[in-house]
Amino acid sequence: VQLQASGGGLVQSGGSLRLSCTASRRVSSRSIMGWYRQAPGKQRELVATITTDDNTNYADSVKGRFTISRDNAENTVVLQMSSLRPEDTAVYYCKLQVLALSPKYDREYWGQGTQVTVSS
Repeated sequence: VQLQASGGGLVQSGGSLRLSCTASRRVSSRSIMGWYRQAPGKQRELVATITTDDNTNYADSVKGRFTISRDNAENTVVLQMSSLRPEDTAVYYCKLQVLALSPKYDREYWGQGTQVTVSS
């Protein structure tokens, strides 16, 4: 499975951006799709995830500002980002985790990353 992310860019503080990530094929198993980000000099961190049945999880730093959604028919996950702050500047990566009956057989796929830059 290949993931193609798009939608990054440069925005002023307080602005909005919409990131989209599409998988190359439909995943029939239960899965978790999500967004992670990595700022310069920092470790990659979770931003938000969403399960096949639409259970969501957000990092505390983005709660109330970002919304994650998915379209299982289109194999797509979207991250709507609002009230952006300079500290949101990072490369954003989408991830697909295909869940197996046993976690040790789970499979992970990563997109190529898209740059988000928020100017103050």
